[in-house]
Amino acid sequence: MNKTTLQKIKTDLAARKDKIEKELAKFTEGNEDAADARFPQFGDKEDENAAEVAAYSDSLSLEDSLQNSLKDIEKALQQIADGSYGDCKYCGQAIDEKRLLARPASSACISCKNRLNKS
Repeated sequence: MNKTTLQKIKTDLAARKDKIEKELAKFTEGNEDAADARFPQFGDKEDENAAEVAAYSDSLSLEDSLQNSLKDIEKALQQIADGSYGDCKYCGQAIDEKRLLARPASSACISCKNRLNKS
């Protein structure tokens, strides 16, 4: 992969990381390594309590998804820094550049990903 493409991917990953961290900060407490979704306070009535639990459950799911995306991005940035970016973690072959441009945090080539999805 050429340096221009790698720099483009690195810039994209950094922007995605920043966006996710800002999104997490909107509904979580704590630092980015130990953020926990805030439990909303709508009131003390039974229907308000049920709404609180539903909103909290949604926040936990979103937090988990965002945290996983953030970990993938941080791992990709680390791999760029140490020179191992772009290799499939399953077969060790180079991941197609088009895939990395479309999904820069990819850790698997298309062949391995397809095999995993069929399992």
